[in-house]
Amino acid sequence: MKNNFLLVLFIFTFLSHTSIAQKTFSNNLTHKPRVIVTADPELDDNNSLIRFLLYSSDFTIEGLVYASSQFHWKGDGKGTKFMVPGREYTRYGLNLCPCTSYRWAKDEKFIHNAVDAYAQSYPNLKLHHPGYPTPAYLRSKIKYGNIEFEGDFTKDTEGSNLIKAAILDKNSEPLYITAWGGASTIARALKSIEDSLSKNSNWALIKKKISSKVILLLSGDQDNTHTSYILPHWPEMRYMQFKNGPNYGYGAQLIANKENAIYLTPHWMMDNVLTKGAFGKIYRVWGDGKQMVKNDPFDYFGLDGYTNEQLKAMGYVVWMPKQEKNSWLGEGDTGTFMNLLDNGLNAIDFNSLGGWGGRYYVPNPATDINPFSNDTSKVKDLVISANMLSKMDSAAKSLSDFPNFFPAVQNDFAGRLVWATTAQYQQANHAPVITAQQKYFVKAGETIELKAMVKDPDGDALTVQWWQFAKYKNSPKVMIQNKEELNTKVQVPSNVVVNEKINLILEVRDNAKNYITRYKNIELIVK
Repeated sequence: MKNNFLLVLFIFTFLSHTSIAQKTFSNNLTHKPRVIVTADPELDDNNSLIRFLLYSSDFTIEGLVYASSQFHWKGDGKGTKFMVPGREYTRYGLNLCPCTSYRWAKDEKFIHNAVDAYAQSYPNLKLHHPGYPTPAYLRSKIKYGNIEFEGDFTKDTEGSNLIKAAILDKNSEPLYITAWGGASTIARALKSIEDSLSKNSNWALIKKKISSKVILLLSGDQDNTHTSYILPHWPEMRYMQFKNGPNYGYGAQLIANKENAIYLTPHWMMDNVLTKGAFGKIYRVWGDGKQMVKNDPFDYFGLDGYTNEQLKAMGYVVWMPKQEKNSWLGEGDTGTFMNLLDNGLNAIDFNSLGGWGGRYYVPNPATDINPFSNDTSKVKDLVISANMLSKMDSAAKSLSDFPNFFPAVQNDFAGRLVWATTAQYQQANHAPVITAQQKYFVKAGETIELKAMVKDPDGDALTVQWWQFAKYKNSPKVMIQNKEELNTKVQVPSNVVVNEKINLILEVRDNAKNYITRYKNIELIVK
C-alpha cells in the first residue's frame, strides 16, 4: 500500500508541476539552464569539462556523471570479457578484445580532478562572478553511471538514479542532458522510469511531459543506445546537434583559417591556458607528456620528438597527424553546451539561428553517416588526413555562411582563466552589458531607427558592429546605416512577407587584451 500511495503522490505532483509546452530560455530570464554532463574519460572530454566548469556560473549543474562508450568502458571487475564486433579494438590490425576493460584507467577520476582544480580556483572565480557554485555542491553532483560495458543499461547506478531524479523532480524547466560519451546511463534512467510507471493509467501524459522537459545534447551515438532504445521508446524526446559553428575538435588547426589559427598555436596556448593555474595544469595539449591510460595505443598525443612513422613503429594508431608541442589538441564535446551560454545570441532557442555552438539541425539518416555506428560497411577506419579534413571543411562552408565566432570564443575562454587566477576584480576583464529593445514590428520597405546603450564594468573602450544574422544565403538583406555606431537606422527589404522575421545582431567588444564580446539579438517582425 505504501508503494502505491507514493506512486500516486508522485504522479499527482509531477503532472501538477510540469508543463507540456516546450520551453526555451532567453537572456531575459533569471533561470539558468539546468544541465547534466555525462562524459567518458577521453582526453577531449577532460578539456571540454574544464571549459564547462569555467562557465558554471551560467548553468544550474544537476549532475557530473561518469559514462562509458565504445571507446572507454571499465569492466565489472569480475574478469568478464566483452566486445562488440567491428569496434576500433578489432580494426587497424588490432586484436585487443574480448577484454575485461577497455581504455579505462584504474581509479579513473578525471571529473573529480577537474572539480579539484575548480576548488582551487573558486575563491578567485567567485570574486569575478557571484553565480559560481561551491566546490562542495559540484562534488555532491559527481556520480558513476553505467560504466561497466559499452551500451549496457541493464541495471540502475548512482548516475542513472541522479538523472532519473532530475527528470522526475518538480522543476518544470527544460533539463539538458549531454552525452559526451555513450548514452547508456541516460537510457538506464529512462528505462527505469518506463519500468516503474508505464503500467499507470496516466503513462501517456507522463511520458509526454518527460519528453517535453528533457533535451538531449549528444556527441553522436557512441554506444548505439540512442538508436536502439531512446529513440524508439521516447520518439518525442528532443535532441539537439549542431553544425557550422566553431571547430572544437581534434585537428582543428589542420583546417583553421588565418584568423582562427593563432588561437590554436603553442604560443597562444602557453600564454593563455597552460600557465593559468590549476586548470592550466590539467588541460591536455600535444606533447604534454600525459596519457589518460598507460600504453593506450590510441593516445600518443602526449609524446613529443617522434614522427608519425616512428609512432606507428612503436605500435600507436596514428589516426591524427602529429602536431607541435603545446598546440591545441581538442575539445570535441564543447559544442554541446556553448549555445546555452547567456551571451546575448539567444542560441538556446530551438528556433534560433545558432551561436557559439553552431546552428541546430536534425540529422538526416539518409545523408548523415554516424562515425560511431555499428554498421562498419558505412564507416571505414577513421585515420584522418589533412586532405580529408580540408574536404570536409569545404563541404560544410558551402552550405552556410555562418559567422566566425571562434576568436570571440577563445578570448572569452582566456578571460575566464584569468578570472580563475586573479584575486583582484580590477586586474581582469569583464563583459560589457548591452541594453536595447529586442523586438520591433516593421513594414516592407520601412526605415526604422535602432538605439542601444552599453556599459562596460571596467571602463574599456568599445567596438560596435551591427550585422544581419541570416538563416539562408538568399534571405532578404537589410540595409544598415552606421554599422559601427550604437544608434543606427535600417531599411527593411521590400520583398519581405507578413510574419517574416529578420534578425539583427548588435555586437559589442571591449578593447582589452583578451577581449570579451557580447551581443543583442534584435528581431524585426514584418506586419
